[in-house]
Amino acid sequence: MVVPAPYPAAFFDRPVLAVAPDLLGATVRHGPVAVRITEVEAYGGLDDPASHAFRGPTPRAAVMFGPPGRAYVYLSYGIHWCLNIVCGPVGEGTAVLLRAGEVIAGREAVQACWPKLAARDLARGPGRLGRVLGIAASLTATPVTGGGPLVVRPSPPAGELGDGRGPAAAVPGAAGERIERGARVGITAATERPWRFWLVGESSLSAARPRHRRR
Repeated sequence: MVVPAPYPAAFFDRPVLAVAPDLLGATVRHGPVAVRITEVEAYGGLDDPASHAFRGPTPRAAVMFGPPGRAYVYLSYGIHWCLNIVCGPVGEGTAVLLRAGEVIAGREAVQACWPKLAARDLARGPGRLGRVLGIAASLTATPVTGGGPLVVRPSPPAGELGDGRGPAAAVPGAAGERIERGARVGITAATERPWRFWLVGESSLSAARPRHRRR
C-alpha cells in the first residue's frame, strides 16, 4: 500500500467550516502512533466568543493567526494537551479541534500504557487523543504538512491502494461515510453554532455531553 501524501498547506487555507468535515477520516501521526480522526470541532476567530482567538492574537492564541496547516496546542483543565489545526488565511484566527479518533498504528504500545481502556476509548475525547499522540506544548506552531514530527494525511479511497510508484490517490473527507453535525460541547458561549462534526456509527466518538469544558 502506498501512503497518501500529507495534506498541503493549501488544504488548510480554506474556511474552517470547510476544512473541519474534510478532516474526518484523515490520519494524524506523531512518531509511531497514528489516529484516524472521527470527530472534530470548528472554532472561529474574532467573531467566535467560544474561541481562544476571540480576544485577538494574545501570546496564547497568536499561532491561530499565523500560517494555516500548523498545530495549535493548549492545556485543558491543567492536565490534557489538546491538538488543533490552524485554518484559513493568515490573520483570521480559526482552527479545528481534533476531538476523537481511532488508533490505527502503534496500538499495541498505546494499549500497554493504558491496559484498562478498550481500544475504542484510547483516543476518545480531545484529552485522550492528545495523550496517545504524545502531544505537548512544544508542538505548537509545528507544520502538519510534512517534514516535521506531526503529519496529517488523507485516507485513500476504499479499494484504491495505489500502484506502488507514488502517492496514492486520495480525496478530502471520509468518502462514502455519513457525516453529521451538531452543537459544540463543553463551552458556555456561542453554544447554538452547529460546528461539531462526526462520522456516524464510529465507536470512538467522544461522550459529547454538554458541560463546562474549558478551552
